[in-house]
Amino acid sequence: MIQHSILEQRYNLPSDVQFCTKCIMPNTRPSSSNEYEHYTAKKHKYIEFDKKGVCSACRFCEAKFDGTINWDTREKELRELCNKFRKTDGSYDCVVPGSGGKDSCMAAYILKYEYDMHPLTVTWSPHLYTDVGWRNFQSWIHTGGFDNFLFTPNGKIHRLITRNAFLSLLHPFQPFIIGQKTFAVKMAVRFNIPLIFYGENPGEAGANVSINQAKFTPETNENEGFRLDFLQGKNLDEIYLGGTSVSEYLEQGVKKSDLLPYFPANPEEVIKNNTEFHYLGYYKNWHPQEAFYYAQQHCGFEVAPDRTASTYSKYNSIDDRTDDFFYYTTYIKFGYGRATQDASQEIRHGDITREEGVALAKKFDGEFPERYFKDFLEYIDISEEEFHAKVDSFRDPHLWEKDGNKWKLLYQLQ
Repeated sequence: MIQHSILEQRYNLPSDVQFCTKCIMPNTRPSSSNEYEHYTAKKHKYIEFDKKGVCSACRFCEAKFDGTINWDTREKELRELCNKFRKTDGSYDCVVPGSGGKDSCMAAYILKYEYDMHPLTVTWSPHLYTDVGWRNFQSWIHTGGFDNFLFTPNGKIHRLITRNAFLSLLHPFQPFIIGQKTFAVKMAVRFNIPLIFYGENPGEAGANVSINQAKFTPETNENEGFRLDFLQGKNLDEIYLGGTSVSEYLEQGVKKSDLLPYFPANPEEVIKNNTEFHYLGYYKNWHPQEAFYYAQQHCGFEVAPDRTASTYSKYNSIDDRTDDFFYYTTYIKFGYGRATQDASQEIRHGDITREEGVALAKKFDGEFPERYFKDFLEYIDISEEEFHAKVDSFRDPHLWEKDGNKWKLLYQLQ
């Protein structure tokens, strides 16, 4: 445990930086928050640690393997749920959001071919498809065999919000996160489909979700681990996209109609649709590596040709060329990188030891994502010098210090 209480803490970072004693996740990992309230000075909440120094993600995953969860009972619950919602007239009976990555491939395939459901898959387009990401998306549809709606937002507006999100928040992935969350709900309402299925349970990454919560509804959307973030009661000065209020966009000449794809669904319509949100990871003992093998076997999923920047894997989050910069900016703001995230989940699932995870994080965390750097600069229209200056301005003195010409973290993973 390291304390730097005399230094300024941005983003409401914990005063004492510590690492989980089971995995390697630090207590600087932010919890999910309302992106529409995300502006430059926004303070965050963080993953919880218990008195033994174990993070909530590890405690959640323990229940998957220690007998707390009866997976046979959960299987019966899933059968009953599918029997309740299954349509017999050929219409869609559930929505599965995704991009054709391992989790959405596995979720859609299991529901269609093992539980006789008729899923509609829906996709909010990545900022900049990678070659392998586009092939995996096509394989999901053509090899897996699914109907799909792909939505690509106004490119000019999407780039503008992404640029603002980088410059104001150092959070360039925010427009995708918002779109991914809102699009599935809107499509469910449009097609009168009351059942939405996601894959991995967010509790496995540390979200504040009970292991016993089977479903979420609009009435439970205030749960910190599951958010719909409706906008009722808010005026345009209080709604932020990329750290800029909607009213400011309108003053700059952006049409409200071009911003509406980023707004959440109408809560009255969501409630009228009797919408329920479920995670297959509640019913199935979800294992990320097994999801990869399953997607590879059934949907023709490909790994990336090269190791992903700042980590050791080739199959996680490989569909968007801006993805690397989401993880890099997370490293800058919160002091942990992509390898820490990957290794932590593999430790929780027994794939590697904590010692191996420490070694992997030390080797790969913070590696600069060079391969798509020029694409990213062009996409948000800034220079290399502007990029580095902005990144350095977001380094919290509570976490970072400069040693000569190099930055280093004030704490080290042990």
